[in-house]
Amino acid sequence: MICRKNIFTYTSELILSLLMLFAVTGRAAAQNKTFAIQKDSVPLFNGFAVSFDLVGPAMQAFGDYGDYEAALRLNLHDQYFPIIEVGYGRANRTDVVTGMHYKTGSPFFRLGCDLNLLKNKHAPNRLYGGIRYAFTSYKVDISRNDIYDPVWGTDASFARNGESCNQHWFEAVFGLDAKVWGPLHMGWVFRYKRRISHKDTSIGNTWYVPGYGIYGDTRLGATFNVSIDI
Repeated sequence: MICRKNIFTYTSELILSLLMLFAVTGRAAAQNKTFAIQKDSVPLFNGFAVSFDLVGPAMQAFGDYGDYEAALRLNLHDQYFPIIEVGYGRANRTDVVTGMHYKTGSPFFRLGCDLNLLKNKHAPNRLYGGIRYAFTSYKVDISRNDIYDPVWGTDASFARNGESCNQHWFEAVFGLDAKVWGPLHMGWVFRYKRRISHKDTSIGNTWYVPGYGIYGDTRLGATFNVSIDI
C-alpha cells in the first residue's frame, strides 16, 4: 500500500514538473514570437533622408574644379535605399605649360540603389554597397592665348566655344553612415566609376567632366555626406 502511494506521489510530481516546464517553454516561445513580430513590424516605407556633400565644394574652393551635389534617399524597411543624386560641376583652368584654357559648368544626375550590409538592419549606423547610373550633358569653352609665329610674324590664337559634350557612366559605391545626434548622420561614400559612352569636343577629349571628374576611362572618388533622416 505504501509502495503504491509512493509511486502515485512520484508520478504526480513528475507530471506537475512537466506541466511547469511546458508552461515556461511556451511563455518563452510566446515572448520570442512577440519580439520577432515587433522586429519585423518596421514598415516598408520607413522615411527618407536628404544629404549634402562637403568634398566637392572644398575642391572648388581650393582648386580649379569641383562639384556641388545633394541626394534624396528613400528608406525601404531599413534594408534597401533607392537614391537620386543631383549636382552641378564646374571647372575653370589654364594649363601653365600649353596655355590652354578650359571652362565648363553643367548639372549631372545619378540614379541607383544601396543595400544595407549589416546583420542588424535596424541599427542607427549603416554599412552599405550600391550601384549608380550617371549622366551629364555639358558645353565646353577651350581657348589658347596668342602665340607669336616667328615664320609669319603674326599672333596665332585658338578658340572653341560652346562645344556640346555628354557622358554616361556607371558607379559602384561602398558607404559608411554613422548617427551623430538625433536625425543627423555623417559618413563617407567611396566610388568606383566606369565610363559607358561619351561624346567629346571636335578637337578631342575634355579635361573635366561634371560629376565624373578629370577625364579618363576609370576613376576612383569619394564624397563626405552630411544627411538628415526625415
